[in-house]
Amino acid sequence: MGSRHKILLLDDDPELLETFQLLLSRLPSEPEIHTANNGPRAMAMMEAEPYRLLICDLKMPKMDGLQVLSIVRRKHPEMRTVALTSLLDEQYRSRAYALGVDLFWHKPNSEQEIKMFLECLESLLGRDEDSGFRGVQSKSLVDIIQLECISQNSAVLRITNGPLTGKIWIQEGEIIASETQDLHGEPAFTKILSWKAGGFEQLPAEPTRERTIFKSYNGLLLETAQAIDELASGPKPEADPDAPISPLSQISQIEGIEFVLAMKDGEDKHDVARGLENPERMAQWAKETVARFRELGDRLHAGGLERIEGLGPQRNVTLAGQGETEFCLGWKTSMNTDQMREMTKKVFSLWAS
Repeated sequence: MGSRHKILLLDDDPELLETFQLLLSRLPSEPEIHTANNGPRAMAMMEAEPYRLLICDLKMPKMDGLQVLSIVRRKHPEMRTVALTSLLDEQYRSRAYALGVDLFWHKPNSEQEIKMFLECLESLLGRDEDSGFRGVQSKSLVDIIQLECISQNSAVLRITNGPLTGKIWIQEGEIIASETQDLHGEPAFTKILSWKAGGFEQLPAEPTRERTIFKSYNGLLLETAQAIDELASGPKPEADPDAPISPLSQISQIEGIEFVLAMKDGEDKHDVARGLENPERMAQWAKETVARFRELGDRLHAGGLERIEGLGPQRNVTLAGQGETEFCLGWKTSMNTDQMREMTKKVFSLWAS
């Protein structure tokens, strides 16, 4: 078994140091956690031994976190860095990313935020150094975009790949535009995501930017990944322009839909997904949920299960069946239950066609 990674946690608040030390002990890779309560002490510790990751509070007396991160980037460029703050200040965020931090994170409060934070840290600890984008070192561009969208941020991402430069505009967690060279909209987005490494910079949001991309970010990322895979596998026979568009492609264009997962049971079980990065996990959750509700319905003699609807902070969900196919549909949070039911009927109609 290889040696354990070392994490240095820097914060001037002793109670927060203790709290985050306990949180970091939940990381699956079980790294060694070291702490420092001021910048000079942290710099001395980094000179004495190598650390894989520095987690640094930004607001500290005498030597603040931005000063520490600036020195670390010059003296220890291989070290992963995380800026941690309780301040909702875009200027801090922009300055931290300009210094090349791998992750900028508001101190998590809820269990969901803690879970996401720990997953990001584990990813930083485990990634190889020969890929990824500087500015969010060792993270893929898809990771970067998903973090921005999940956090419902507004920003402009400027990406460089040698002499090439591209931009992606995000407004309140939605990808609204992209451009590189003479490409705009979805073609530009696909081109940028085909870059395997490069430089990354976050610029202030541009609320007045004209929208040229209208798909949900999940659907857009999945379709882009499929397009890149097809390009990598070489040219394919020219498509028949008169060939019918697949039901799944039509469903993914329905207003308000975030993702669609179609599931069949039996020996020839097959799950078809659009807009999901991890359809297997979602399919398992959906099937278990439907099974539990059906069992509950049987015990209560309530009749057959028609539909399950859930409203959440990031998206709404519908679980429903048609024939031998069970569907898990994700909707934007702006959709109410009446709209979800109406659009679910449209999904069934397109699928049956």
